[in-house]
Amino acid sequence: MEHGHSFSLHNPFISFTISLLAVLVLPPLFERLKLPGLVGLVFAGVVFGQSGFQLLDADTETMKLLGDIGKVYLMFVIGLEIDLEKFHKTRNRSMVLGGLIFSTSVIAGILVGRWFGLGWEPALLMGSLVAPQTLLAYPIVNRLGVMANEAITVTIGATIFTDIAALLLLAICLSIHAGEFSWLGLEIQVLSLGIYAAAVLFGLDWAGKLYFRKTGDEQGNQFIFVLLSVFLASVGAQLINVERIVGAFLAGLAVNDVLGNGPVKEKVEFVGSVLFIPFFFIEVGLLLDVPEFINTLTSSLGLTLAILGAAVLSKLISAWSAKQLYRYSWHETLTMWSLCIPHVAAPLAAAIIARDVGLINDEVFNGTIVLMVVTAIAGPIATAQFASQLTVPTAEIEAEEAKDQDDWMVSRPSQLPHTFTVVVPISNPQTDKYLVETAVLLAHHEAGQIVPLGLVKAHAHMDDPVLAKDIQQQRLMLQEAYEISQTLSVQANPLIRIADREAEGISHAAREQNADLVMMGWSQDTTGLRARLFGSTLEEVLWASHCPVVVMRLLKEPTHIHNILVPVRDLAPKTIHTVRFAQLFADAHHAPVTLLHVCDPRTPQRQNEQFKSDLQEIVSHQGPQTVERIKMIPYNNSAKAILRVANLFDLVIMRSMRRRTAGGLGVSDVTTAVMKEFSGSILLFGEPYT
Repeated sequence: MEHGHSFSLHNPFISFTISLLAVLVLPPLFERLKLPGLVGLVFAGVVFGQSGFQLLDADTETMKLLGDIGKVYLMFVIGLEIDLEKFHKTRNRSMVLGGLIFSTSVIAGILVGRWFGLGWEPALLMGSLVAPQTLLAYPIVNRLGVMANEAITVTIGATIFTDIAALLLLAICLSIHAGEFSWLGLEIQVLSLGIYAAAVLFGLDWAGKLYFRKTGDEQGNQFIFVLLSVFLASVGAQLINVERIVGAFLAGLAVNDVLGNGPVKEKVEFVGSVLFIPFFFIEVGLLLDVPEFINTLTSSLGLTLAILGAAVLSKLISAWSAKQLYRYSWHETLTMWSLCIPHVAAPLAAAIIARDVGLINDEVFNGTIVLMVVTAIAGPIATAQFASQLTVPTAEIEAEEAKDQDDWMVSRPSQLPHTFTVVVPISNPQTDKYLVETAVLLAHHEAGQIVPLGLVKAHAHMDDPVLAKDIQQQRLMLQEAYEISQTLSVQANPLIRIADREAEGISHAAREQNADLVMMGWSQDTTGLRARLFGSTLEEVLWASHCPVVVMRLLKEPTHIHNILVPVRDLAPKTIHTVRFAQLFADAHHAPVTLLHVCDPRTPQRQNEQFKSDLQEIVSHQGPQTVERIKMIPYNNSAKAILRVANLFDLVIMRSMRRRTAGGLGVSDVTTAVMKEFSGSILLFGEPYT
């Protein structure tokens, strides 16, 4: 019996193992199903929790600890990723937005409470429940590359302000309920918070710079120092009766300047993204009691909908007010609103405390749980939709371009001799003929060489007859590729590689050859069921490659490509790199390029004209002058608009986004939708993750 008991829900080792399994399996599956990965983590909490298989228990010390660490780490990473210079510039706007959110939410909460017969104290506390927000969708905007957009920075700052104000309001409500409230106590609380914030921001910044200067390249110790800073700041916040997440965020701001963009920062974010942060999302699912959830929806539907409406509508009113004040676009406004929707950390903590002291009843508490679940799922989905339409300010693009001097497409003198090299994996000489011809044209244009690559599946014994036969077949295919290269007198260096996995063989060979480009043919596993669930060779190569990767599906001879379409979503550096590659590609094929931008019908004409002007200036100063025109189409569905125009062109070149994710989150783009519907020639251009 003793051994059987060791596998109970209270066994920390078993709980940790199950949680790791959920983090590994469910987010990728949900991403393949076009849902945010964090929805998969919340789903895991529901399935493995008390409402499902009862393998995990939210009340155990293990899950509480893992969830708290994940919540703290999420806020720390948010502070770590903020552009401090931009954050300082927008702090006034952050305070204004935070004030708008807090005031409208509190008013909405009071109105709901009084409407349903609650006293003034519970009604006031209702405001502290609907005011704070949790930045669950932060990993989404981070991976979309729109963190430089002012609306994102302002919303992050407003979140901290709102959460602090809501927690102070909660403390006031609890003090009034216990008969211990005094204005002097409130003043002391605010003063202690100010002293604490200054101590964390300036103290950790000073200590971090001193420690890093003394330790040099000791990354292990520096990593431990950063972790210690997070938890010291969190403990300090508790000592002054402030929520731990406030201390974690301040710690992120404090060490932000210390870490810069070095390897220690990458390790800190990696550990949080793949380990700590997902546990917080699982805990959210564990807290959901499905039977009670359903009962609340049926018996107290009016109150539940009122709480949900107060939270969502108050944030929408605040975002709209900020739009009027600061001239934000509708995409920016809706992104701000969607980021403010999730109510998970602070609202849940406040609801639990208020219920324990008898300040709110079970109906209000259950309504808060419904609010938490609905907004935790709906918020990230909405953010993925709206934030994908954001643009990066032109000044930010120019700064990125200035830093990107090692891009292979930038003409520059080189101190070391280097020949432009294109690696071309060959799998079928018939279907890959156009691929090789295109690679030869590019290499000829750049006075470079191609490396036809033959991949052979590894065997346990190197003298296996099957292996010898496979090698011989690859030699014959590479010979055909070599003969094609000689038509334009392009140097070809055929290479055969034995590898366990195709993607690994391609990426390793490209690195060894110091390739400038990898060109791959279209594969059936790119869009099939297995690819959606477990990934494709293309995605694996994109993940691992050190250089740009091109995937092509050509339906005609490369010499028959007479016009090229390049959809342009925004002016982000990665998008501009795709345009620059298209200019090079078009010059090699003597074909003009048409740039297509699908804009929201609600976008002001002046803004569209400015976008077109900025894009025209960029393409006229960089790369071969092959852009014939820039076409603007107002339409709600970008993919449908692109498909409608694409049939008029011989080739469509699109950006293929790298899907390295944080917190189990992935972001899809218009490219995926176009790939599924378009039947013509298409080229996907993907850059390495740097």
